Amino acid sequence: QVQVVESGGGLVQPGGSLTLTCVATGDIASIYVLGWYRQAPGKEREVVAALTRDGRTIQGDAAKGRFTASENNAKDVLYLQMTNLRTDDTAVYYCNALRNHDYIAFWGQGTQVTVSS
Repeated sequence: QVQVVESGGGLVQPGGSLTLTCVATGDIASIYVLGWYRQAPGKEREVVAALTRDGRTIQGDAAKGRFTASENNAKDVLYLQMTNLRTDDTAVYYCNALRNHDYIAFWGQGTQVTVSS
């Protein structure tokens, strides 16, 4: 089993920055992909950015050039640095861990990011 817990959401003005944190616990060695997704009201959940254990970075269109995913050396903490935030970045941001042998996904409860003046 893997557990992920997000933190760092909040209210930020357009053009501002915010960093989200995801802490993974449990069977860390079984994780193949650790990533960020988001879901805005009335929209489907979409990938923001994810890191694979074989060194690849998966990045959604909205994140390119503005958001950066990174992790610590132990690979149990995932960050999402968000810059130049826009009102359409308002969403619940979820951390996701994908297990390597059966591709079962573990989701956090999400953290709300609201971009508004």
